[in-house]
Amino acid sequence: MTVASIMVVEDERIARENLTHVLTSSGYNVTALASAEEGLRELAKNEYDLVITDLMLPGIDGIQMMERIRAQHPMVIVIVVTGHATVSNAVKAMQKGAHSYIAKPVKLDELRLQVERALEQHALSVEVQRLRKIVAQGKSDFPLVGESDVFVQLKKTVRQLAQMKCNVLIQGETGTGKELVAQGIHQLSQRSEERFMAINCGTFTAELMDKELFGHEKEAFTGANRGQKGILEVADGGTVFFDEIGELPLNMQVKLLRVLQERTFLRVGGTKEIPVDIRVVAATNCDLRELVEKGEFRQDLYYRLNVVTLQAPPLREHREDIPILIGHFLEKHHQTGQTINSISQDALDILMNYPFPGNVRELENIVQRALALGQGTSFTPDLLPAGISNVEPEAPLPTLEDLEKAHIRKVLAASASNKTQAARILGIDRVSLWRKIKRYHLE
Repeated sequence: MTVASIMVVEDERIARENLTHVLTSSGYNVTALASAEEGLRELAKNEYDLVITDLMLPGIDGIQMMERIRAQHPMVIVIVVTGHATVSNAVKAMQKGAHSYIAKPVKLDELRLQVERALEQHALSVEVQRLRKIVAQGKSDFPLVGESDVFVQLKKTVRQLAQMKCNVLIQGETGTGKELVAQGIHQLSQRSEERFMAINCGTFTAELMDKELFGHEKEAFTGANRGQKGILEVADGGTVFFDEIGELPLNMQVKLLRVLQERTFLRVGGTKEIPVDIRVVAATNCDLRELVEKGEFRQDLYYRLNVVTLQAPPLREHREDIPILIGHFLEKHHQTGQTINSISQDALDILMNYPFPGNVRELENIVQRALALGQGTSFTPDLLPAGISNVEPEAPLPTLEDLEKAHIRKVLAASASNKTQAARILGIDRVSLWRKIKRYHLE
């Protein structure tokens, strides 16, 4: 594990030595300097994770130093320490990008806590930057963002399916990115140079769906002054994505089945069969087999579509992708004038414990909201929608050590702390019990 590098900039010798001693004793690599000018020269030569600077310095002061650090070394976190603790100074320091603000005399516990939090923030920023590079490298041919084991396997499967010619059915909850999975299949396939057309089956009546899919001939209905191609014809050679396929009306299911079987169709009002070469990818958030049993979805169409089934995982099953997704959405939706470029550890902790019923789509909306409302450079908890920060985190499963500790405590209580009797009940010797008592601090 890499040891964090911290720079201390403090013109008072005793204060500088005290800070250096405390941080070195905590296991950090520390460089102590007496002026901002020295600090900036050192930053130009070597990399640091964190700078702790006094506010009142000779020459360049702490605020000016922080401004230069933000401009020249944006990944470096800054903590301000000063004996001139006023509300205006605190506000100014935070507005300029300070991670936190500590008043003198410095309380050692507070210093250690703030340093720990600042380094967590730095590690998070470094990781988001690394993952952004990974995303950027794959953006040209792959729209799926995620590096968790679940998502790596999903992307592997998408790459395999892209080389096949079969139809694909994507299942998953609302907001899991089913259309992005479909786009991935298309972009990695031999059809990638042709059109990718998407249609939501739940947004059209049967009549409008007919016109959208198949197009129409001139004078096919009132107001049809000219013929028009439909989605199938426009997408010839490419891929058509049917979202919410379970809501496709039954009469349209018959027509789609014919297209899949015959590879031809008729325009509305037409009599000439038009050949079409398309790959069909469909998606649903419901159980199509259940709809088949109810008679609401044709069984023959179900089998035609369900050649290969792919699951789009809910966000709760790949929470480790939340930081990279936040970084991706911050970059994707950033507009001129918006200043947020990172997320605070507190806000990330809240989001990591949130169940996300709306999945990735909900996370994207949360990030867009923060960008619109945020005034500083960091996505902080106050920018989260009401209710999210009050969600209780999911209780972690107990470890084996937790279970053993609880069991020993229970046996000791039952035996009135008689260690000989407790050891007999536990099936271990008295020495082993004594060691476990010491290990778990049960006395």
